[in-house]
Amino acid sequence: MHKAAKQTLTIALLGLLAFAFAACKNTSSDSGNNPDASVAAVVNGKNIMLAEVDKLINQQYQGQQSKLSPLELAQVRLQVLEQLIQREVLFQRAERENLLPNEEEITQVINTRMQQGQMTQEKFQEYLKGSGQTMESVRELARRDIAIQKLQDRTSSKITISDKEVEDAYNNNRDQVVNKRGVELAAIIVDPTDNGMQDDAKNDLEAKQKIDLIFQQLKSNAEFADVARAKSEDPKSNESGGDIGFATEAELKQNNFPATLVAEFFDKMDAGSYTAPVTFNNRWYIFKLKRKQLQDENLNLESPGVRQKITDMLVNQRKQILNQALLEASMNDTKIVNNLAIKMLESPNNLSGPRPAQQQQQPQPAQQPSPASTPAASPAA
Repeated sequence: MHKAAKQTLTIALLGLLAFAFAACKNTSSDSGNNPDASVAAVVNGKNIMLAEVDKLINQQYQGQQSKLSPLELAQVRLQVLEQLIQREVLFQRAERENLLPNEEEITQVINTRMQQGQMTQEKFQEYLKGSGQTMESVRELARRDIAIQKLQDRTSSKITISDKEVEDAYNNNRDQVVNKRGVELAAIIVDPTDNGMQDDAKNDLEAKQKIDLIFQQLKSNAEFADVARAKSEDPKSNESGGDIGFATEAELKQNNFPATLVAEFFDKMDAGSYTAPVTFNNRWYIFKLKRKQLQDENLNLESPGVRQKITDMLVNQRKQILNQALLEASMNDTKIVNNLAIKMLESPNNLSGPRPAQQQQQPQPAQQPSPASTPAASPAA
């Protein structure tokens, strides 16, 4: 059973970096009382077109949405439309509250994300042309993202966490406040697919040649972080100078790290050393061991970083609740007509309606789970 990727309400500006979803500009027009098949929903008089919903589905499934059954397509359409409705509701509220970014802010966000992703202007223009986008549509996406983020940030800025709350959270979760056996890693990653990154390897041979050259650079005493920023083809490791965080032994194995490599981290390697090139998950890697924890270690509130981590956890929990409350309150103030849902109720035996036309996909940055994005996501405490 195919499932639509569930997006959080927090706006992911990293979407500008990966260009996973193309910017889709909402069309504004007056709406009548009769649902129009081409208009999926109307939010305070602003149309969300069915073509926009199908375009996002096409991109999400990388042109393979034809493999969805009629029932699956209907479900995915409803899910994607709900996300677009929520996004429009929050944007309209941000607009009413004068939180729209200026042109300079939009330019800064786009330029920053392009630099962090090592995407050159040439590559960016090639992608826009191949995917049928324009700079105007990308700027519109950024404008909406920034406005909604400002709205959410203004709400969350009121959060304060008391010392007693931190102490209570610690006392109720002592068994979880542990430095687990694991390793903190950095990585340089080379992907043989055409991902639009700077100095991109585009096939297996180029990837092997590139990782070997990187290994020689490191052996010649080049700084690992500098090489990662210049050469790594994974956005997270590229942006962070290679740092991918801490992972337990179990997390490494769950993410397909070879058993011999895991054993090398814990047994043979010293902090500061790095591996020879290794390939798995269809990529090439060189890992640097930054720190290793050989035994579980119980921590207390005075242990370095514990109080701050608990505070951050409590803040993030409140942010999620406040973001949901913000959405619910905004939805209450909004007139929404979901034409797609109305049509489904009227035609229960033809829920998906006509299938969208297949769109040719432009090669995009790899979205598969990788050691740079999955195993090292959990803090020690």
